[in-house]
Amino acid sequence: MDALQAIRTRRSIRKYENKPIPKETLEAIVDCGRLAASGRNEQPWEFVVVTDPNIKQQIADATDYGKFIAQAAACIAVFCRDTTFYLEDGAAATQNILVAAWAMGVGSCWIAGDKKHYASTIRTIVGAPENTKLVSLIALGYPAEQPTRPKRDLSEVIHWNRF
Repeated sequence: MDALQAIRTRRSIRKYENKPIPKETLEAIVDCGRLAASGRNEQPWEFVVVTDPNIKQQIADATDYGKFIAQAAACIAVFCRDTTFYLEDGAAATQNILVAAWAMGVGSCWIAGDKKHYASTIRTIVGAPENTKLVSLIALGYPAEQPTRPKRDLSEVIHWNRF
C-alpha cells in the first residue's frame, strides 16, 4: 500500500485477531516512528514495544480508554525526553507508526499519554527513566473490525490565504 492510500484509509482499530505480529514487522513499524520529523532534530523519542500479556494487561488496567490494549498483539509506549518540543516530536513519531502499521496490514489505535494521570504508572510499569514523558500508547494488532467513521470533507476544512 502506498503512503497516500495508507493515510486515506487508516482508521482506529480496537478489536484484533488473536494473532502475533512478527518481531521484524514491529521493528519496521517502530523504525518509521524513529524517522519522524523532529524539532531541531533532537529526536527525543524512545519506544517500548510490549508483547508480554501480563504487562499489556497492567497497561490496559491503568488507562481510562485503553482497556482493549490487553487484547492487542502489541502495545508501543512512546516516550520522549523532556525537550522543548517533546509533544510535537512524539506526536509526529506516533502518527508515522500509525500509518506504517496500516501500510503493513496492522491495525492500530492511539491512546492518550501526555499529561494523563496514569502516565507515571505506565512509566513505572515499563521501567522508563524519570526524565521521560509518556506521549502516547499505541495498540497494534491484525484487525478484527473495519470501522468506517466518516471524515469531514476537504471543502469544510480548507481555507485559502485567510480563515
